[in-house]
Amino acid sequence: MPKSFETMNRADLQQLQHAESHQFLLIAGPCAIESEQSAMAVAEKAVALSDALKIPYVFKGSFKKANRSRIDSFTGIGDEKALKILRKVGETFGIPTITDIHTEEDAARAAAYVDILQIPAFLVRQTDLVVAAAKTQKVVNLKKGQFMSPESMQFAVQKVKDSGNPNSLITERGTTFGYQDLVIDYRGIPVMQQYAPVVLDVTHSLQQPNQASGVTGGRPALIETMAKAGIAVGVDGIFIETHPDPSSAKSDGANQLPLERLEKLLSTLARLRDTVVRLEN
Repeated sequence: MPKSFETMNRADLQQLQHAESHQFLLIAGPCAIESEQSAMAVAEKAVALSDALKIPYVFKGSFKKANRSRIDSFTGIGDEKALKILRKVGETFGIPTITDIHTEEDAARAAAYVDILQIPAFLVRQTDLVVAAAKTQKVVNLKKGQFMSPESMQFAVQKVKDSGNPNSLITERGTTFGYQDLVIDYRGIPVMQQYAPVVLDVTHSLQQPNQASGVTGGRPALIETMAKAGIAVGVDGIFIETHPDPSSAKSDGANQLPLERLEKLLSTLARLRDTVVRLEN
């Protein structure tokens, strides 16, 4: 487990697979829960790979998609149905699970099914939402707003701490650059690591939002490039949305990694992490 996770006393994180490993934390799964079959297929593949590479793994899936460009965009298969699938994934494979929440009511509701609650980037300054998540005593993953500086994330982390919860993560997912692009400023990684462990979201960082069609675009060919740079800089974790067939994904298909490419990517990142750790020691 990355060194910066060692101070976290949350049982859900202490029990991550391969806690003795120096590998990065992997958060991976489909953008949205589309069906039990697809969720289980992604989890099965990711668990097999993370076991082989001794990478601690958390399964990710949104139980609903509240932030959509158009009213006819896919929002989910039903909240309760999707949450039950997330719980089944966790119980079947013995792994932690994470989902994003959008309202204060979502916090306690989702906490009954998953191990980590994620605050979306657009909502990370919403104090009532962050506090509600923190009060569940689940680990809280704070996605950095596209409009926020690395330094400003200390206040989001402090809200979690002030609510009696010492356990938070920060996820970097790019900063707005013009109207239809995002950029990663890798200088922000060590800055934010002063406040909490930092995860790099390599797929959302490659989004191209605000397209004229109302459907977000992306540049998935650069996923490996972004992820390797993050490992070299020393991020604590990598966040990847992956799907068996991104072209048919109901949400964010333009920037999801095809599941068949996950093995090569993780193998490359694990070797790179080995090298970084060796050089640091």
